Amino acid sequence: MLSGRDACKDELVNCAQEDAKIVCLEADLGGRNHPFQQRFPDRFYNIGIAEMAAIDMCTGLAAAGFKPFFTTFAPFAALRCAEAIKLSLGYMGQPITVIGAYGGVSGGWFGTTHHSLEDVGAVRLFPGIRIACPYGEAETRQVLRNAAQGNEPCYIRLGRNDVYPDLARSAEFDTLIVEQDYRASHPVTLVSVGEKATQLCVAAKQELGEINHLHLCYVDNASLHHLMPDIARLAGPLLVVEEHRRAGSVAAELALSMPHKQVLSYTPNDDWPQYGGSQDDVLAGLNFSLERLLTTIKDIIYAKEHV
Repeated sequence: MLSGRDACKDELVNCAQEDAKIVCLEADLGGRNHPFQQRFPDRFYNIGIAEMAAIDMCTGLAAAGFKPFFTTFAPFAALRCAEAIKLSLGYMGQPITVIGAYGGVSGGWFGTTHHSLEDVGAVRLFPGIRIACPYGEAETRQVLRNAAQGNEPCYIRLGRNDVYPDLARSAEFDTLIVEQDYRASHPVTLVSVGEKATQLCVAAKQELGEINHLHLCYVDNASLHHLMPDIARLAGPLLVVEEHRRAGSVAAELALSMPHKQVLSYTPNDDWPQYGGSQDDVLAGLNFSLERLLTTIKDIIYAKEHV
């Protein structure tokens, strides 16, 4: 198994072998011996720490018929480049794919400058941009291939170097990724967005058993609204788990758009991270952990049973 970042690099090379219009731009995140650079040196550009300039370069390349893929830290992509993303990807609709690595607090000890608990909400403000938060190697490869074969602007949120197993899918839903053993009788349905949140939901389902787990990969407003009829018929209240601020979260969009459905949110708290260390260390300091998730689920079930 590969991490999301490594799977993304590898699949981009595969796609570029099939499509000579694909070009790769990096902002000092590719490391030595980047596979795309090794395979296609004349289609690889290390822009350095000039993220907004990189988006402008992507815009020109896209206007000339190329398919640019640009990778940088998620906070620099979504926040520093917000105006460029709004205009080039949103307003102009250029087929640019921005890959935000180190999403959430996966940067750990890099600190708050390199943490990104706001990126998805920021990009979701701009209509017309497809947003994906894949989990596992297979889904990451498919998301990358969809972007390469499509003709729409995309933002892909990845973590750092952690490896996650692919989800076992239920055949009961065609458009949604539902973990096996979905039951309409289960008292609550977890909805996970992103790598760490999905990992927590998988662990919670294994621990508690009689809960459902739905994983969302595409979380832009258009994708969410397309899926809402299916989401609305899921059993029980929904608990949306995401490594993101509550403001701008997927939970907030679902709650506003489905007032008839009980939608609850489990996210890191609104404090600024105060701890270095691993991703789990930082998240624990923000009260985002398996232990707290299990407590939250049990409280929801108890409240439902004692109405």
